[in-house]
Amino acid sequence: MASFKTPALKNPSLSLSSKPRLPSAFSISFRDNLRFSRSSSRPQRRFLIVTASAASISSKPTVLVAEKLGEAGLTLLKEFANVECSYSLSPEELCTKISLCDALIVRSGTKVSREVFESAGGRLKVVGRAGVGIDNVDLAAATEHGCLVVNAPTANTVAAAEHGIALLAAMARNVAQADASMKAGKWQRNKYVGVSLVGKTLAVLGFGKVGSEVARRAKGLGMHVIAHDPYASADRARAIGVELVNFEEAISTADFISLHMPLTAATNKMLNDETFAKMKKGVRIVNVARGGVIDEEALVRALDAGIVAQAALDVFTEEPPKQDSKLVQHERVTVTPHLGASTIEAQEGVAIEIAEAVVGALKGELAATAVNAPMVPAEVLTELKPYVELAEKLGRLAVQLVAGITGVKNVKVSYASCRAPDDLDTRLLRAMITKGLIEPISSVYVNLVNADYTAKQRGLRITEERIVIDGSSECPLESIQVQIANVESKFASAISESGEIKVEGQVKDGIPHLTKVGSFEVDVSLEGSIILCRQVDQPGLIGKVGSILGQENVNVSFMSVGRIAPRKQAVMAIGVDDQPSKGSLQRIGEVPAIEEFVFLKL
Repeated sequence: MASFKTPALKNPSLSLSSKPRLPSAFSISFRDNLRFSRSSSRPQRRFLIVTASAASISSKPTVLVAEKLGEAGLTLLKEFANVECSYSLSPEELCTKISLCDALIVRSGTKVSREVFESAGGRLKVVGRAGVGIDNVDLAAATEHGCLVVNAPTANTVAAAEHGIALLAAMARNVAQADASMKAGKWQRNKYVGVSLVGKTLAVLGFGKVGSEVARRAKGLGMHVIAHDPYASADRARAIGVELVNFEEAISTADFISLHMPLTAATNKMLNDETFAKMKKGVRIVNVARGGVIDEEALVRALDAGIVAQAALDVFTEEPPKQDSKLVQHERVTVTPHLGASTIEAQEGVAIEIAEAVVGALKGELAATAVNAPMVPAEVLTELKPYVELAEKLGRLAVQLVAGITGVKNVKVSYASCRAPDDLDTRLLRAMITKGLIEPISSVYVNLVNADYTAKQRGLRITEERIVIDGSSECPLESIQVQIANVESKFASAISESGEIKVEGQVKDGIPHLTKVGSFEVDVSLEGSIILCRQVDQPGLIGKVGSILGQENVNVSFMSVGRIAPRKQAVMAIGVDDQPSKGSLQRIGEVPAIEEFVFLKL
């Protein structure tokens, strides 16, 4: 958990392109410390061996599709996973099946409750909601269980907006009622006189993707459009020609009201007896959002009292509604069976969008459509890709240097950048540092979803600092520094002058590098394994260590020495492609000039 509030992202993109891959998960175990000493008075040498193996998938993952999905999406899923389509599952049947599934795809009709996540036993990695709303998914439970939730927010936007406009016009001109009358053999022109849309005020409640598209189309019909949304951008509304107003003004001045908000605790039954009483008499209401945002019994009373002249509804609190529903049967209500996203184009688009998001998540890619993880635009993901890897590896490196039993409680992360704070979003980087800090010392698998939650549960406090430096803002970050306070170190040279374990890194030519350990400057690529040595600076030492590694055919990829002064103490960082044997490490420890060293595999 961070100690400051990160600024909101500007113009977040929901494109599914350019999704960088996350580093592989590692299973890390610590071996006993080995000490080497001779009869001389020279201090005992010590080192730590850390082994790791990348998690591998022995077979295809299993995806359970619990509601109908377009064929294009199913085809995409089947190229990567075993796909089981089981529709109309009861809650008990879903809980039984879910323990054998890595991913679950639903629409709006399946409730993904806490019991589902608990029944999954930790196997469920991603839930895909084929659509925009996610009120049928328990996000808190998903986050606690480390399960990513992704949706498909773009593909059905236009379809839902078009349906909203279709209901608006059909309601105003009594299309459905007149059609039913004629099919009953009647000709009632005088009964079905409508109202014009031009010049009327439409209040859009919820100015997100669908709401703003409805506003655009209503402007084209000659309507005056106002909107209420506490999170909407005034500049964006102004660009469309829409005036943002408060809730009271919106409902009291509108001739038509169109609802486009999610169903939350705050929006549940937002339109009720009290709010209907504040509306202009004769108002007309369209709802293609969620049924629960309207108190349906209150709406019937408002219709009967003449406060609401007409309503056009595509969604209901209970779906399907009861056949004898007074609201559905009301003569001044036009209804459709949740058809907002039901166009051929939208169904195919949603299927592809959610399939891509689920497959990407199972591959370990960062999802731009994640709803319970850091929401980062696709272009930012691309730019931050090498820093994501750097952040996790610095966290892993730092925590493996900790000794003693006090545990890691306070971590400070410093970002050096030429950019202004508002132009640098660090939520993703913080999550990856947390992942690196926790996984090597815990049996818990940490991902982007549960990083902050897991840190909080373990009493880990992460504070962030941004250091503004001079230079070009073309590069998002100059360096990342991780400091762990109030702990002992297995490698004394990692302790800085201020008393914390300190490691620092940079990205060079797209590759993460370790550039500082404690107070010593080094420069070694964070690839494969790393050997850190503290030694007396003297000629031939690099050759001795290199010779030991060469005899075992261990390739040295990078080597860097940071020293206080010639012939004084120095820290040597060696990057190796392979893991040296225990015997080779013991021989390195026996080199006279080496005082201590640690071997780490990242």
